[in-house]
Amino acid sequence: MRGGKAEEGRCLPGQHIWKVGKYIRLSREDGNDVSESVVNQDKILTDAMPAFFADGAYELVDTYVDDGTSGTTDLEREAFQRMVHDVESGRIDCIIVKNLSRAFRNSANQGKFLEEFIPLYRTRFISLYQPRLDTFLDPEIVHSLEVGITGFMNEQYAYKTSCDVRRTFRLKREKGEFIGAFAPYGYAKDPDDRNRLLVDEDAAEVVRDIFHLFVVEGMSKMGIARRLNELGVPNPTAYKRKKGFRYKGPAGKKTDGLWSPFSITRILQSPVYIGTLQQGKLRKLNYKVHKTVHVPEGEWFVVENAVPPIVEKTVFDAAQSLCLRSTRTPSARREPYLFSGFLRCADCGKSMKRHTAKGYVYYSCRTYHDKSHALCAKHTIRLDRLEQAVLVSVQRQIAHMDGLCAVVDAIERAPAAKDGSARLHTHLEHIKAELDKVSGQLDDLYFDWKCGDISHAQYDRLRSALEAQAAQLREAAGRLAGECDAAARSDADMEPSLAAFLKHHNIQSLTRGLLTELVDVIRVHSDGSIDIVFRFAPPGQRIAQPAG
Repeated sequence: MRGGKAEEGRCLPGQHIWKVGKYIRLSREDGNDVSESVVNQDKILTDAMPAFFADGAYELVDTYVDDGTSGTTDLEREAFQRMVHDVESGRIDCIIVKNLSRAFRNSANQGKFLEEFIPLYRTRFISLYQPRLDTFLDPEIVHSLEVGITGFMNEQYAYKTSCDVRRTFRLKREKGEFIGAFAPYGYAKDPDDRNRLLVDEDAAEVVRDIFHLFVVEGMSKMGIARRLNELGVPNPTAYKRKKGFRYKGPAGKKTDGLWSPFSITRILQSPVYIGTLQQGKLRKLNYKVHKTVHVPEGEWFVVENAVPPIVEKTVFDAAQSLCLRSTRTPSARREPYLFSGFLRCADCGKSMKRHTAKGYVYYSCRTYHDKSHALCAKHTIRLDRLEQAVLVSVQRQIAHMDGLCAVVDAIERAPAAKDGSARLHTHLEHIKAELDKVSGQLDDLYFDWKCGDISHAQYDRLRSALEAQAAQLREAAGRLAGECDAAARSDADMEPSLAAFLKHHNIQSLTRGLLTELVDVIRVHSDGSIDIVFRFAPPGQRIAQPAG
């Protein structure tokens, strides 16, 4: 940004031309104060500049604006840091501010900047309002008592404001009011009350899908991430940016808009989706030191039923149980093996190792298999016999416990499974709408080029980007169409078996969702027999199976 050069004829031969940078800061605490607005500060500085340079020429090189940032630290102010760099590089040699509080709310930083940095780089510093400063005309003024007292008063104002804000935030957290800058994925801030969260149905459907795929269908976190990426579903960071928010996720600017196992885990383990709001997990050390530290869990603010739930608590609890289990998913698979994380050696307590021999799949003690035959026995059991034994035991438990019928019924008829086809069709319509939008942009782009609004090079570059986006959308639409057809066929195939289950209270096969809800652990003995510890009953009977 350039402008404000002195009038021609005013600049004498050999006269210094000041390269000026205007610094403007507006803090969150300033709110809607018109007198401190960015526009008003800029106007005040612009109008005052000619009076300070009446004896020589000047050039306005740049305007540095930190909007909505604290003045207690220099490191977090991007525009301030850019201005410092420009002084060091010689791009500017004069800084003008409205008053000292706009540049500093920390007396130590103020003293270091005015007394060390400014003289070191032979830079002129001008403050318009009391105390009025011009380090070129009066270099010693920075050491005056008035400047020191002003710095101290500005710092005390920042301290008092910080205390008031912390007190207000504490009261809001205790009442279960949301105080974050951005709503969690799946929610949106109420337009009429920014401390209240509403369900964002578009994102909430994705959250329900994630829980359903993980708990009911037994898909791994990596498998869920791949599925969402193939369907063109933007990850939480990309979704917020698509909504127009200036949001930075945990990965900062490095995010590629794709889902990862980490982002899936964050959703699966967040209690906000059952209505529990956890706040105050992080805090800044104090009003001067803005470093963020972790807060012990006992000091968090936890309020149940603070927000509308998105998933049922039984499904959420099942997801937590699965997350705690040690599971390994082969790279070629999207879901863990059926018994992954459930099997333990009855003697040493270690997990069981899966391996194949003579066309059969076996599980054996990991200690025996990987470490030493002297430390534990083999404890081998064949997969097909294990699956049959667990199925029979589960069927018997259900037959003897009426309460389990309702649990299994809830699993099989979970909302995500019931209306999965409808959500797939809805998402497909969204993809098609986005594709139509991109197609329209391509048409408009061609028209702009023909009308001369953009160059041919710009047209080629923008067209390539839009065509690549359109190709991705068409690919995602194709996958979704296939998913819709498969879901429709699956629903039709499942209806008879579901009806039979509801009629006879029986199941014909095991799923990881069913195991998660009913089974805590399966212990394998050295003779091939197993003990099943059910979650809703005392330890089950011991079922003898010959060692394979």
